Amino acid sequence: MAAKKTTTPSDSTKPAPKKPTATPAAKAAAVATEAPKPVKRPTAKDMKQHAQKLPYPAKQADMKLQPAMDFSTYRAAGKLQDKIALITGADSGIGRAVAVAFAMEGAHVAVLYNENTVDAEETRRLVEAQNRRCLLLQLDVRDLEQCKQAVRLTRQELGGLNILVNNAAFQMSAEKFEDISEEQIRRTFDTNILGYIWMAQAAIPHLKQHDCIINTGSIVGLTGIPILVDYACTKSAIHALTKSLATYLGEKGIRVNCVVPGPVWTPNIPATMPQEEIEKFGYEVALARPGQPEELAPAYVLLASQDGSFMTGSLVHVTGGKMSSDQ
Repeated sequence: MAAKKTTTPSDSTKPAPKKPTATPAAKAAAVATEAPKPVKRPTAKDMKQHAQKLPYPAKQADMKLQPAMDFSTYRAAGKLQDKIALITGADSGIGRAVAVAFAMEGAHVAVLYNENTVDAEETRRLVEAQNRRCLLLQLDVRDLEQCKQAVRLTRQELGGLNILVNNAAFQMSAEKFEDISEEQIRRTFDTNILGYIWMAQAAIPHLKQHDCIINTGSIVGLTGIPILVDYACTKSAIHALTKSLATYLGEKGIRVNCVVPGPVWTPNIPATMPQEEIEKFGYEVALARPGQPEELAPAYVLLASQDGSFMTGSLVHVTGGKMSSDQ
């Protein structure tokens, strides 16, 4: 008897293998055909031609040299997809750059600001250009009830809260420490440290495991600075707040970290620094130039995302080489 032939389905009848769904990272990699090239930045020697004095609070829109935040070298990868972030002081400068970077990574953003509505509207435009929602909150972090209101409105309008970025700040230079007014000292402390505490108290009851708080400190909180004594004191306090809250919230899986900027070109500089400092801004760091807001934002993305899942209580220096041991 002849052996029975067995047949196998032809390739045309085999079911086609299922194509894997492209991840955000894979999509980003496919778009990026080569690594981004370095961008030329203004150096401290260039700053004299850009120096200007603006009244406080300065509008970013009025700055002759615009802080860089076009993110031409940034490659987003969906690291914060559908997260909800509340960022204080996000109408301009570092806060705006963080809001845009978060939106590029997929987050919806609430922008808390105090005075500059024109700048805040531009932040909203930039966030919404990433097809993310942006809620503007004109409130004052110096007031506990307004901080609670910011959290309440963020949760109500955007659907939750995963990331709090404490970034609002007040500074004003003074040639003589003895001449700093009580009004200025109280405003500096009320904004820079009490405001961070009020925002954290308002947010913590609504944060859960894997959520986070990111504070903005400063290298002057470690080195000191003669013309910003009150400001430096508050930044040092922010560093201590970060470490203490990280320990307090660790068992809940809520991370607390701090970005420590060096000299960064923002509206605060032409509005609060002496002319001679503006004309050489960034001279004291190893890279001999000021940082730009878009260079700070990736550190906040790291700390907000799961890339930073084993980081808490950290002071992340983005200083251009201004070391804490410098005198």
